[in-house]
Amino acid sequence: MNSFKFYSFRRMSVVILLCGGLTGVSSCFAVTTNTKVTYRVNRSSGALNSICISDDSTKMNWIVAADGSQYRWVTESLGWGLGYFTINGSRDCRWEKPLHVIGDSVSEYRVGNIQIVVFRKTVSDGFRESYKFTNRGSETVRLSDIGILTPFNDNYPDSRTCVNARCNAHVWAGGNSAYVYALRMGGYGPHLGLVVTEGCVSDYEIWERDINKGNSQTRGIIALCPDDMTLKADETKEISWSLFVHDGEKDFRDKAEELGCRMVEAEKYVAAPGEKIKIAAGSGKSCQVKMPKREGEYRHIIKYGNGKKTFADFFVVKDKNELISKRLNFILANQRMLDENDERYGAFMIYDCEGDSIYPNDTPNCNPVDRDEGAERTGMGVFIAKYCLARNVRDNETVSALKDYARFIRTKLQTEDYRTFSSVDKTNRNRAYNYAWVAEFYYLMQELTGDKSYALDGYNTLRSMYSQFGHDFYSIGIPVLLSEKCMKEAGLEKEWEVLKGDYCRQAAAFMKNGLDYPKSEVNYEQSIVAPVVQFLTQMYLLTEDNLYLDHVKVQMPVLEAFNGFQPSVHLNDIAIRHWDGYWFGKREMFGDVFPHYWSTLTASAFHFYSLCTGEDSWQKRAEKIVENNLCLFMPDGTASCAYIYPRRVNGMPGKFFDPYANDQDWALAYYLQVKENIW
Repeated sequence: MNSFKFYSFRRMSVVILLCGGLTGVSSCFAVTTNTKVTYRVNRSSGALNSICISDDSTKMNWIVAADGSQYRWVTESLGWGLGYFTINGSRDCRWEKPLHVIGDSVSEYRVGNIQIVVFRKTVSDGFRESYKFTNRGSETVRLSDIGILTPFNDNYPDSRTCVNARCNAHVWAGGNSAYVYALRMGGYGPHLGLVVTEGCVSDYEIWERDINKGNSQTRGIIALCPDDMTLKADETKEISWSLFVHDGEKDFRDKAEELGCRMVEAEKYVAAPGEKIKIAAGSGKSCQVKMPKREGEYRHIIKYGNGKKTFADFFVVKDKNELISKRLNFILANQRMLDENDERYGAFMIYDCEGDSIYPNDTPNCNPVDRDEGAERTGMGVFIAKYCLARNVRDNETVSALKDYARFIRTKLQTEDYRTFSSVDKTNRNRAYNYAWVAEFYYLMQELTGDKSYALDGYNTLRSMYSQFGHDFYSIGIPVLLSEKCMKEAGLEKEWEVLKGDYCRQAAAFMKNGLDYPKSEVNYEQSIVAPVVQFLTQMYLLTEDNLYLDHVKVQMPVLEAFNGFQPSVHLNDIAIRHWDGYWFGKREMFGDVFPHYWSTLTASAFHFYSLCTGEDSWQKRAEKIVENNLCLFMPDGTASCAYIYPRRVNGMPGKFFDPYANDQDWALAYYLQVKENIW
């Protein structure tokens, strides 16, 4: 069949104070009129050693140290303001060693006949950088694949360091209106902003990413990519940007507009063919944009000023419900293991959309446990069960497939005492994450079939998790409210009281830790923070105890800080993740993954928070996040576990959907939770 064709409220500004149980955050302060961005120049390379904000009690350096002290592989050649290009499509060049460094103001480089001069000038609240490229030769040349290194300090040593001294760098390579909205990971200001003021930056790249260079714990070195340049003899072209202090989204938007940036925002980024979408493009300016008739990704160009342009990216889909239905039918038809001689009979498997077949995990790969028949693949069962509940689907074929899957989990992935493995051999990866996912599936099966034994299976699965891993593991997606409903319906009142006691102990552990999140498979990540909000909001809805909601309010700015507001279906309110393409994809490629389906954990957290507070703005954001994730699913029912967003990663082309349909169906499970209250 080979049909693998992929088509191309307001954030809170919160001050967090140290108090009992809310540890891990430095004392906070307001941004004063004297606060500004400062920098230091490396006299040897002409690059920047540091970018700091005055009056910042944490003394945070917003860029990665380029002397090997932070990461041994990040040395002087990767400093801020150095870069690279290709001359006439064949000669790759870098500017690294300066001819001259004049104080903190000028660094001059020469690569063949190309002169690069970097000018820096201090202004009231920050500084400006200009990169001037001049052709000192006698013949016209074309510079392509240009990259200017901007190594924002976006990495994960541990939660305390991250909350206080690391940033989430939200990049929008929006042509003439390009920017980086950098937020301290703790969510409290002051923060750093970068806005392009001259020239065009329409993409970005990631460097220094592999298993031996930070593994999953660093985003790598970001390079902003100006558009290609054609330079006649003695011709100069310039890229300039300003760096400044901001105190959150509104402050950033206001300052960016003052610098001439056209801030674009659409009412939504997933639309039907021919649908009219309202777009705000600058302060007080808006228009209606009609989506094209064809399905797939669509870039709307916005022209302004004197020949300037920017854009917004949309996903056009004829019928969202039909898209989801086709995905379900594809899984049932193509991703079930139906070989009765295979121990994985009844399992939902990875599908290789290039090879048009199930991937049986039988070839060398970087991590077989992320391609096995259990673990995250449970999302397919959870999605299908939720779909059946949402659409009142009870046909024998679908329900039979789910029963086969439940039997497979119980007999092949679990032991008699409910230890839950990721593969049928049960020899390794008795993984704590497995338990909440399997328990949720069992509870959904009880809802779907009325068979009370499933509720007992869900209970025993969670009890096994707590007995083995304790109450301070940050599980993803513990079904607090669903378990209460199912167990009471099944008459398991005594068991429910036991499980509720476990939940209370886990909530107490989360609240005691506050923002001191323990390391997990990644040291610090959105899918550690989001589950805390998921869990504590459900505990509030279960008990109406304000203590839980008070602690949620401490977590929310940290969770929000992972999300940007770029005008793109790939990026808008989508949490930063940058390692899943390697661990779960066929291409085994590190680099920014936008969207990644676990961004819908934030949607779930926002959804529950909206139920707690009655504030509809959170629900609207939740719905936008789950809808943006629909671009991972194709009209023929195939899907992708990861979209590698940057132009290149370590020089390898990005901008592609990975061919494996692996674990992305959690996005649809959370779509049904957020949009249709199927918990």
